[in-house]
Amino acid sequence: MSETSDIFLEKSAVKTADLEHRRKINFNIGKYNAVVPQGKQQFENLDLAREKAKNIKWKALETLDHQLEEFEKQFSKRGGKVIWAENSQQAIDEILNICQQKNCKTLVKSKSMVTEEIHLNKALEENGIESIETDLGEYIQQLDGEAPYHIVTPAMHKSKEDVAKLFSEKLGTPSNLTPEELTLVARNILRKKYVQAEIGVTGANFIISDIGGIAITENEGNARLSCSFPNTHIVIVGIEKVIPSINDLALFWPLLSTYGTGQQMTVYNTIVTGPRQANETDGPKEMYVILLDNNRTNILKNPKQRESLYCIRCGACLNACPVYKNIGGHSYGATYSGPIGSVITPHLQGMSAFKHLSYASSLCGNCTEVCSVKINIHELLLENRHESVDEGNADITERFAWKAWKIASTHRKLMNLGNSRIKNKFVNKLFSDWNKNRGELQFSEKTFNQLWKERHKK
Repeated sequence: MSETSDIFLEKSAVKTADLEHRRKINFNIGKYNAVVPQGKQQFENLDLAREKAKNIKWKALETLDHQLEEFEKQFSKRGGKVIWAENSQQAIDEILNICQQKNCKTLVKSKSMVTEEIHLNKALEENGIESIETDLGEYIQQLDGEAPYHIVTPAMHKSKEDVAKLFSEKLGTPSNLTPEELTLVARNILRKKYVQAEIGVTGANFIISDIGGIAITENEGNARLSCSFPNTHIVIVGIEKVIPSINDLALFWPLLSTYGTGQQMTVYNTIVTGPRQANETDGPKEMYVILLDNNRTNILKNPKQRESLYCIRCGACLNACPVYKNIGGHSYGATYSGPIGSVITPHLQGMSAFKHLSYASSLCGNCTEVCSVKINIHELLLENRHESVDEGNADITERFAWKAWKIASTHRKLMNLGNSRIKNKFVNKLFSDWNKNRGELQFSEKTFNQLWKERHKK
């Protein structure tokens, strides 16, 4: 097993036994489950809406080169600058170059999983630039020195008491503050940072090809402040986020809000098409959009796995996954956790290092059932397992086990050999690792072949 696999198993074992962690997660996901059905009522035909969204993403990904070039053309017309980054290092180098040009000392940053993917905060800190997370959940995680726990709700694993204690330790506030009071403390700190910052960094929920704009969805208004107060606005976004037309937002915005948080519409929905124009009174003087590949084209060229790029990061599959609800987001050891993370991470960060994530699934299919754009997630997890074996990532024990099973299952005499007690003892001793986190394998008293012969012996 790889080092990442060992760490995953260790963290999973700890979290699975942590009943307090499970209580918090079940409480927060329970609140999500209570409101999502209400959000779904806005759709006359929800299944059709999801199918249409999937088809739009199919079109966008099948014509990705055209869509991105059209975006660049339209965005550049309004004075925006597009930067193409092949990997994390190129993206970081471009951002640091811009920071140097602007003599940036303070940078405000709205919630963005892509910036987590490239470890932007660490790079900025190493270069003497203060990077402040302005989303409340991300700000809490930054104070605690932790990565986001969830795609949509970064601090889902923390209770209000946990946050109050954290603020008391880090900011010197009383330890008995209410959630409203804690929010005001964070707001007072962050509002000053918006004014001080030379650069604002955001992600994008969608890249809109036909108008050359980016769409941002949020509930706190921090992204709007991050992209309008500083003189320079940098957007970092994965190339798969493209949609062909601004008209598509009429479908994608309600789907994202319903499946993400149970709302009919998120509070703030913003379209940004470039820097401040001559007839405008606010907005940044300069705006950059960094289009990040970072191995996404590896997924794009895979005919079966390409479907995973349709994901709009609503987080519904995480909330539905029995594995995620037991082991938590940090156990995955990757930026993207849960079912969709288990699909894409082996392709983004290497199959040999992260193939184990594709096996961290019960294959119950609940992730596919709740996906807002109808991605066949559980089938893609199976495809990952198949590809990992084809690439030679199966260890000796695994190869031996399947070879032995193939020989036995294709030879009836071997299947009928011995009684169930002997078979149980032999198999469970031979594959002892299997039983560390599972019940023992139990063979039936008689094989199907034997039962069939007894029933039809006449």
